Amino acid sequence: MTDKENNTNPKAILPGDDTAAWYAMSDLKRPNAADPAYKMLARKGFKVFTPMKEKIVERLNKKTIVEVPVIQDLLFVYGTRNELDIIEMQTPTLRYRFVKGGRYKEAMTVRDADMNRFIAAVSNAPSVKYYAVDEITPDMIGRDVHVHGGPLDGYKVSLRKMRGSKKKRVFVELPRIVTAEVELTAFDYLRFTDNDEILKKQT
Repeated sequence: MTDKENNTNPKAILPGDDTAAWYAMSDLKRPNAADPAYKMLARKGFKVFTPMKEKIVERLNKKTIVEVPVIQDLLFVYGTRNELDIIEMQTPTLRYRFVKGGRYKEAMTVRDADMNRFIAAVSNAPSVKYYAVDEITPDMIGRDVHVHGGPLDGYKVSLRKMRGSKKKRVFVELPRIVTAEVELTAFDYLRFTDNDEILKKQT
């Protein structure tokens, strides 16, 4: 599918490991909880990333735009398994996401390069749409391209099939977890992977 060259869980990280990595975790608190896990972990000094979206809420008869997690129970935390084991044991609503079919208590991790690329892509795009793993269908995926220039420089991604649109949108994936569809504005050119054809940025 998308990002064919990238893989989640490059190696098994088990309890007692002191290797720092990006861990995929679940926050089981209610959506309107005052202190979600991503805020709590950030206060404790951890680097945290949670895909966010804007939502209109009404408070005291006044509508306000706030940012809320796209997937309520999903967050990514950078730290060691030893550090996060302590926090997880102290927080009943915080859980690791484990690798399906993996070793006993093998926590799901994402390579640093893949997470950094994903964060750069969604942070710099003027518009982002997120999809769960099973929401991407084959008819949505266009040709594979290598990106040259911009936040995704050097990465292989898939174009989003869009008829009649001059905008370039691509899929950026964290395999088995979440996929983002982003508008690609900052790039020099795209090179199709199945031939030498080049698609230059329109200025």
